[in-house]
Amino acid sequence: MDCYTANWNPLGDSAFYRKYELYSMDWDLKEELRDCLVAAAPYGGPIALLRNPWRKEKTASMRPVLDIYSASGMPLASLLWKSGPVVSLGWSAEEELLCVQEDGAVLVYGLHGDFRRHFSMGNEVLQNRVLDARIFHTEFGSGVAILTGAHRFTLSANVGDLKLRRMPEVPGLQSAPSCWTTLCQDRVAQILLAVGPDLYLLDHAACSAVTPPGLAPGVSSFLQMAVSFTYRHLALFTDTGYIWMGTASLKEKLCEFNCNIRAPPKQMVWCSRPRSKERAVVVAWERRLMVVGDAPESIQFVLDEDSYLVPELDGVRIFSRSTHEFLHEVPVASEEIFKIASMAPGALLLEAQKEYEKESQKADEYLREIQELGQLTQAVQQCIEAAGHEHQPDMQKSLLRAASFGKCFLDRFPPDSFVHMCQDLRVLNAVRDYHIGIPLTYRKYRYKQLTIQVLLDRLVLRRLYPLAIQICEYLRLPEVQGVSRILAHWACYKVQQKDVSDEDVARAINQKLGDTPGVSYSDIAARAYGCGRTELAIKLLEYEPRSGEQVPLLLKMKRSKLALSKAIESGDTDLVFTVLLHLKNELNRGDFFMTLRNQPMALSLYRQFCKHQELETLKDLYNQDDNHQELGSFHIRASYAAEERIEGRVAALQTAADAFYKAKNEFAAKATEDQMRLLRLQRRLEDELGGQFLDLSLHDTATTLILGGHNKRAEQLARDFRIPDKRLWWLKLTALADLEDWEELEKFSKSKKSPIGYLPFVEICMKQHNKYEAKKYASRVGPEQKVKALLLVGDVAQAADVAIEHRNEAELSLVLSHCTGATDGATADKIQRARAQAQKK
Repeated sequence: MDCYTANWNPLGDSAFYRKYELYSMDWDLKEELRDCLVAAAPYGGPIALLRNPWRKEKTASMRPVLDIYSASGMPLASLLWKSGPVVSLGWSAEEELLCVQEDGAVLVYGLHGDFRRHFSMGNEVLQNRVLDARIFHTEFGSGVAILTGAHRFTLSANVGDLKLRRMPEVPGLQSAPSCWTTLCQDRVAQILLAVGPDLYLLDHAACSAVTPPGLAPGVSSFLQMAVSFTYRHLALFTDTGYIWMGTASLKEKLCEFNCNIRAPPKQMVWCSRPRSKERAVVVAWERRLMVVGDAPESIQFVLDEDSYLVPELDGVRIFSRSTHEFLHEVPVASEEIFKIASMAPGALLLEAQKEYEKESQKADEYLREIQELGQLTQAVQQCIEAAGHEHQPDMQKSLLRAASFGKCFLDRFPPDSFVHMCQDLRVLNAVRDYHIGIPLTYRKYRYKQLTIQVLLDRLVLRRLYPLAIQICEYLRLPEVQGVSRILAHWACYKVQQKDVSDEDVARAINQKLGDTPGVSYSDIAARAYGCGRTELAIKLLEYEPRSGEQVPLLLKMKRSKLALSKAIESGDTDLVFTVLLHLKNELNRGDFFMTLRNQPMALSLYRQFCKHQELETLKDLYNQDDNHQELGSFHIRASYAAEERIEGRVAALQTAADAFYKAKNEFAAKATEDQMRLLRLQRRLEDELGGQFLDLSLHDTATTLILGGHNKRAEQLARDFRIPDKRLWWLKLTALADLEDWEELEKFSKSKKSPIGYLPFVEICMKQHNKYEAKKYASRVGPEQKVKALLLVGDVAQAADVAIEHRNEAELSLVLSHCTGATDGATADKIQRARAQAQKK
C-alpha cells in the first residue's frame, strides 16, 4: 500500500492530491501547444488545435490547420482553415466546436470536422473587431462572451437560442482589461473584469465596482482569474503574487496564498471534487505547476514540456505533446483504505482478502477484528466506493474482490450497490480505452452529471455504434432508448456515404433495422433527402409503415403524385385532403383534374370538399367528366342556393332539365320541367291572389288555395299537374276541417261518391273534436268499416249490433275492448251471448 501512495501529495493536514497518467499521446504534434489555439471539451471530451492561427498567407501550405483529436490523441478530423482569423476556440455542451473569428462570426463544426452552421455576434462586433472571447457553459446551454475593440462586451447565454446582450459600458475603460471571466449567478450570466486594482461586475442592467473581502494590501493589478466548474467559487491572482480564493459572489473569502511568484501564470483553474470541504486552485507557468489551497504549503510539479489545463467537475486534466494526466483530490474512501498504517475497516478487509488468497490464517484475524467492531458493512461499502474512484482495472478488481469477500460474512447486505458498481466500471473501462478516448471518472458518470443517455450520444457522435449497442445490451436498456436509437443514428450516417449505391444502402439499412421498434424510416429518409439523395429517400420510405410519416416527406420532395397514392392506400381522408390541397397549389388546373381522374377515391373526396367550399370547381369537374346527371343535380341546388329572382331560378332549372335529358334520365327531366311550371304558376298566383305561394310544394300550393277559398283554382291545379282524386280529396278534406267549414265539407262530401270512402271524414271530424259532424258521416261508411266508425263516434251499442249482425269475431273483440264495466255492461253481456250462440251452432 505504501508504494501505491507514492504519488500522493498532501495539501495541509486533511487532503491528498494525486496525479496519474490517462494516456500516452501519440498525436505527433510538430508545433508546441503555445503556438496553437487550444480547446478541450470537459467530461473527457475531444481536443481541438488550430495550428498557425496567426498566419495570413493565402498559400495552401501556410494556411492554418484545424485538427480535432480524441482525449487519447487519436485523430478525428483535420481541415485547412479557409475562413477569417480566429480569436478563440471552445466546445459546446453538445460537443460542437465553436470558432470565434475576428469579425464576430462564430463558425460551428462537428466532431468530425463537418460544418454545421454559423452566426454573428452583431454589427457592432463586426465594426470594432473581436479582441478576446470566452465560451462558457450554464444550465441553459453553451454561451459566448465577446470583448470588442471598443472595449465593450457582448454576450449570448445560449448559442442554441441566440439572444445577444450588449453589456453596460465600464466607466473610463480605455484599454483591454488585464483579465476577465464569465460568471453565472442566480441564472444570470455576468462578466467580471479587472482594470488595474479595480474589479467590475457587469450584468444586463448595470456596471458595479466590487471589492474582494480580505484582499491583501498593495495590489495594483489582477493578472489572472478563474471561476470554478460549478460557478460557485472564484480565484484571483494579483501582481503581488497572492492568490485570493472566495465565493463567486465576492461576499466571502475562503483563503489567501502567497506563491512568491509575480509573473503572470499561463493558466489558473480550480481543482476540487463535489461534496468536499477542501478547495484548491491549480496554477501553471511555463515549466511549473502549483496546487494551492487553505494550507501554508503548496504542491509543486515540474512540467517537462508545454502543457494545457482542462478543468473538470472533480479535478484537472493536464495534457502535453507526450502525455495526458489527471490531477485530483484523493477521495475519502481511497484515502481511508490506502493511507499508510490505516486501520479503517476497508483497509483491514482488503488485507484480509489478500491474506485469504495466500491461504494465510491472518485473513481470519483481520476479519474477526472488523466483526468485533461491527464495521463489516462499512468495510464492504468502502471497498465498493473506492473501486469506483480507481483508474486501473487491476486495482478495481482487487477492491471488488475484497467487497465480495466481505459480503459472504453478512446476512442481509443489499447487492444493488455492488452490482451497479461492477456494471458502471465495465462501461467506464470500455470508454476509457485508448481507441475510444473518453476518460470519464466515476463521479462524473454516476452523479447524474453525464447520464448513460448522454454517454451513448457521445459514442454515436464518434460513430462508435458497435460499442454503444454493446453497452445498451449489457445494461439492458429499453430498445427505444437504447439499441433502436443507436441504429437510427447509424442509418442516418449510412445515407451520407455517397460512394455506395442507393439500392445497396437501402437494403443494408432494412436488413439491419427490420421492424425494430422505435426506429422511424421517415427520419432516416429525411436525412437522405437532406444529403441530396432523393431516390434513396423514396426507397427508404417504402419501409415506413406509417403513411402519416411518408406523405409529408414525399410532398417536401415534390413527389406529390406518389404522396397521393400513399395517402389513398392509408385510408386516412385527412391525409388525402392534405395532399389534394398541396397538388391544387402545385399543378395547373388541367393537370390537377387529370390526376384526379386516375384516382377515383381522391376524386370523390375532392368533390365532397368542393360541395362545401368551391361550387364552381365542382361544376368544372362534372363538365370535364361529362357527368350530366350530377351536373343536373348541381344546377338544381344552385337554382335555390344562389338565385333569388324567379327568372334566374327557372333558367337554372332549364339548364338542369337539359342536363338530365343528356343523361337520359327522363323522369328527372320531366320532374324538373314540372317544377318550372309550378314556379311560374306560383308567381302568377301571387300576382293575382296575393299571399305566399313561391317555393311551396305542389300539395302545399293546393292546400293554400283551398284554405283561401279558391276551390276551382285548386281543382284546376290538380288537373294541370295530374294530382290523383284520392290525394285531392284528402287535401280538401284536411283543409276544410282545419277551417272548420263544416257546411262546405258536407257539400263536398255530397258532390260525388268519395274515392276515399267516408271513414276519413269521421276521423278528421273527431280529430277536430266535432262528434256531431262525425255522426253524419258514420252512417254513410261502408259495412266493412262501419264498426270502426261507430266506435270512433262513441256509439258502442250500435257498433255491437252491427258486429253481431256481421258475425265477425274480430269486430266483436274490438267492440268488447271498448266496453267499460260501468256503462256498457249490458252491451258486453249481449256480445258474450252472441258468441255463445255462435259456438252452439
